[in-house]
Amino acid sequence: MASASIGIDMLEIARMEKTLARRPSFVTRVFTEEERAYCDSKARPAQHYAARFAAREAVLKVLGTGFSRGVGLADVSVRNNEAGRPEVVIGGRARQIAEEQGIHEIALSLTYTHEVAAASAVAITEEVKPKHEERPDPKEELRASFRAARSVLDELERVEERQ
Repeated sequence: MASASIGIDMLEIARMEKTLARRPSFVTRVFTEEERAYCDSKARPAQHYAARFAAREAVLKVLGTGFSRGVGLADVSVRNNEAGRPEVVIGGRARQIAEEQGIHEIALSLTYTHEVAAASAVAITEEVKPKHEERPDPKEELRASFRAARSVLDELERVEERQ
């Protein structure tokens, strides 16, 4: 993969509410225990379930697979990091496909309105990963600038002595 891959998905929250009411087993079949605990702790769980389902779809669009090529519902999930930001967790066949494509990380953003939950996912490969500049040791930089200044002063002294 030579460039970033982006996946976006949206889901109507009312549709998720209907699914949860009609098929309670859907939640345990699709979502991890961690996801269920998170969503069920919220005032409007369907909104958060919808966002996490949209995240799965967005990630699968990034991978270019959908729920095919051996990728199952349990291969992609969402957890919140220490700062509360959602993160993608991939395993199984989805992880293999990501590795084959050179994907090191998948950045995720979730949002929702009263009616719709949406997710966007961006694959990060080595080619598009931001590079951190390697900076020299500040003490060494200071020493070098003093050496350069000393060299200029020495040259000035030699010029003055010749005159």
